[in-house]
Amino acid sequence: MRFRPCIDVHNGKVKQIVGNSLRDSGNFAKDNFVSEKGAGYYASLYRERGLSGGHVIILNPAGSEYYEEDLSQAREALAAYPGGLMLGGGVNADNAASFIEMGASHVIVTSYVFRDGEVDLERLEKLKKAVGREYIVLDLSCRKKDGRYYIVTDRWQKFTVQQVNSDTMDMLAPYCDEFLVHAVDAEGKGAGIDTEIAAILGAWGKCPVTYAGGIGSREDLEALRVSGKGKLDFTIGSALDIFGGTIPFEWAASFKE
Repeated sequence: MRFRPCIDVHNGKVKQIVGNSLRDSGNFAKDNFVSEKGAGYYASLYRERGLSGGHVIILNPAGSEYYEEDLSQAREALAAYPGGLMLGGGVNADNAASFIEMGASHVIVTSYVFRDGEVDLERLEKLKKAVGREYIVLDLSCRKKDGRYYIVTDRWQKFTVQQVNSDTMDMLAPYCDEFLVHAVDAEGKGAGIDTEIAAILGAWGKCPVTYAGGIGSREDLEALRVSGKGKLDFTIGSALDIFGGTIPFEWAASFKE
């Protein structure tokens, strides 16, 4: 289990938000923490601690009045830690290569590879051709509906028809280097992990998978280890002391394997 640090950018600020509160309308999100420091500060911190494989996420959509400010923050982070961070948010086959050139180790993609709620294999092929499978992380962030977990797109606001399960991961694995999965309904609440989705992800285990959502204590991390069979890397956001929480960043940073 390896700690993967994060930088989330919304309305031009580094933030930690409640995941299922995000709305494009009015550029709204319920904030847990808004930093006075820029994304470059956090990227430098991660670089100094030797933490690779983290991510910077642009949370406003392209076309938002804040998108360019978000992009500026992301660019600052990638410049501070070239090759050390993945970038997600509005990535598609046309712009993916530009983010790699900007310094991202990988691009993180969800919404682009879905059309009308279903996986679009033509877009996946186009994306793979644009940058190469080894530079792609597919985000399978999900929410539970009718007892099953479905991938959600458009900044976690729209349900697809695609369930998160071994069949889906087998289908998508040839197009990516890793998976990133936010348990959206647990994200930003620090009230415990979603053990069901962690178990699904841990049981698959055929390529690196990073879990995010709900880790608010050391006990939660142990629950993730058990549920995920020790196979999942993890992200902690608002629960970290550097984002206003109580979990020491230095403790989380010690998980490098």
